[in-house]
Amino acid sequence: MSLSNLPSVDARTVQAWLEKGEALLIDVREPDEHARERIVGARLVPLSRFEPRSLAGERGKTLVFHCNSGNRTAQAAELLRMNDGQAYQLEGGLQAWKRAGLPVIADRTAPLPIMRQVQIVAGSLVLLGIVLALLVSPWFMALSAFVGAGLIVAGVTGFCGMANLLRHMPWNRAREAAVTSLANAR
Repeated sequence: MSLSNLPSVDARTVQAWLEKGEALLIDVREPDEHARERIVGARLVPLSRFEPRSLAGERGKTLVFHCNSGNRTAQAAELLRMNDGQAYQLEGGLQAWKRAGLPVIADRTAPLPIMRQVQIVAGSLVLLGIVLALLVSPWFMALSAFVGAGLIVAGVTGFCGMANLLRHMPWNRAREAAVTSLANAR
């Protein structure tokens, strides 16, 4: 059992269900993550836009949720259970699926997921602020403090200004339309 008290099911069992047409595998990650790497046949239903009613037409199938780590899967499954749905979660998520040697589609040309980009940029700015404070002027420590304060605000409010800024960078804009159409097509 997971934190959500939903039954977990292993990757091989899910694959067998999918091959028989008995299950629907639902990826609750965000479109940018799904575009970079996804399980063959999984339907993208991002947790940020998750509506249990959208799965009402799938009543005859076993619903199996997955993400990368299991946290978002538990959240989506809780939402479904509140609406009297039956659901499972893929034990170990995408990583367990890959360890089992099951098929995935990987597009390494897709940009890194936004939150990984935020981690890289924030960490780089903090490190830069410390190095410049040591080598040039202690006033550069303010850069590290500013980034730290921004991360606290993002954690408390759920609004991440850096993520919003990064979404508009050229490497993310070119793929945004394709990722959005992928999410809407499912």
